Amino acid sequence: MSEARAAALQMGPFSSYFEAGLAERFEVIRWFELSEPDRTQWLAQHAPRVRAVITGGNIGCSTALMQALPALAIVAVNGVGVDKVDLDYAQRHQIRIATTPGALTDDVADLAVGLVIALLRGIAAADAYVRSGAWTTHPFALARKVSGRRFGVVGLGQIGAAIAARLTVFGPVAYTGPSRKSTPYEFHVDARSLAQDSDVLVLACPANPATRHLIGPAVIDALGPQGYLVNVARGSVVDEAALIAALQEGRLAGAALDVYENEPQVPAALRDSPKVVLTPHMASATLETRVRMAGMLFASLDAAGYVTGNILRRS
Repeated sequence: MSEARAAALQMGPFSSYFEAGLAERFEVIRWFELSEPDRTQWLAQHAPRVRAVITGGNIGCSTALMQALPALAIVAVNGVGVDKVDLDYAQRHQIRIATTPGALTDDVADLAVGLVIALLRGIAAADAYVRSGAWTTHPFALARKVSGRRFGVVGLGQIGAAIAARLTVFGPVAYTGPSRKSTPYEFHVDARSLAQDSDVLVLACPANPATRHLIGPAVIDALGPQGYLVNVARGSVVDEAALIAALQEGRLAGAALDVYENEPQVPAALRDSPKVVLTPHMASATLETRVRMAGMLFASLDAAGYVTGNILRRS
């Protein structure tokens, strides 16, 4: 029997706490810092030592990379989104997928509500107004009332349900999803119907082929020129070009976005728009939740029997 240290590919930057824990378990290769030639060379020499890929839901792990790792046993996703991981390939090759279900529900729901309030009340613009000294020269523009609005939630899973529960203190909540659920909220058969009956549409659905560009021209126009869109789901759920056009043409009152189609690249039309509130995919980014998420992934990695300390045992 030969012994060699197990290697893990780290696909993006994580907290120092999480990275320290990974380093205790593996030889960690900071994949996101390597050039393509360096990656190719490294794989040629070391691919059989890689037993884990550590990634985020917004980064995933390509099928090509999984194919290049003959001993890959686990893809650990620091989040709940697995839309950027080929689950069929993983299942066929007995590659375990670990996520952090439940850990980030409260934080994502809290941020969704915060974005609703920030968007309608103009909090980001008000902050800039005070900082610029403009308060001494002219009054700040009137904002919009939050209480009494009709809220629509797209996707009533664990996160969507937490968002809905928080929003009920402001106004009536309705939802749409693949099926009707046992809740007190009104159900709509599709997003367009829900948008027609909502003042604020909040997206909390998973990203998959069925939800790609679910929020396109028809849904945006149903929401209308007095409507607002909030996205804490995935950027792919929204047709970004259609959203930009609607904002520019006055067919939508505003949007608050934590996720984007090609993040971290955000179109200038969104960055420059006074109708938009933007955050950097930070819904789960609190110290408490990231520590909990790290602990869940450590448990998944430790529970897999192929790593003992820092040693990968191969017969």
